[in-house]
Amino acid sequence: MSSEIADVDQGELRSEVQSHYAEVAEHPGGDFHFHTGRFAAEQLGYDTELLAGLPESAIEAFAGVANPFAWGLPAAGENVVDIGSGAGFDSVVAARAVGAEGAVIGVDMTPAMLERARALAASLGFDHLEYREGLAEDLPVDDGWADLVISNGVLNLVPDKVAAYREVFRVLRRGGRIQIGDVCVEREVPEAAKRDIDLWTG
Repeated sequence: MSSEIADVDQGELRSEVQSHYAEVAEHPGGDFHFHTGRFAAEQLGYDTELLAGLPESAIEAFAGVANPFAWGLPAAGENVVDIGSGAGFDSVVAARAVGAEGAVIGVDMTPAMLERARALAASLGFDHLEYREGLAEDLPVDDGWADLVISNGVLNLVPDKVAAYREVFRVLRRGGRIQIGDVCVEREVPEAAKRDIDLWTG
């Protein structure tokens, strides 16, 4: 089956998304069209126990749209992949849950977010948490490595969603789980809207 790729300039789209989220990474208290930080996490139903004890740097640039842990936290010792890991909040939550016997790989395409997330992991002493630069459509993760794949508000920004989900299933072990929070629409999006970069990023 061939992928149904949205008719949009993928290079331009990625550039715009990177620019937008670099701004969040560098100025997390800025004026965006979505909520960020602790307020956003609380509004999306993250348990206060998940936020307890985390430095503000772990939360302030959070820009998710839902709570992928609403279905439960990963178990101790599990391997987790976080697609579009951003500033690292969800990855840190997962890393605390799996403990040193597990491992978490965050994948993001925005250098500013990766820099921030890596600094956060280092400050927490989480040697079992790693961030890799990459795309949802081409994850830098071995086949069958993950017990759980999470993502939060990222797959809606990927023009080739079939390719992205193929990658999800490739990196999952047999019997693995997916916990994704994202933006969905129930009506067909007009072709003109699919080509509008501003609608993708705004």
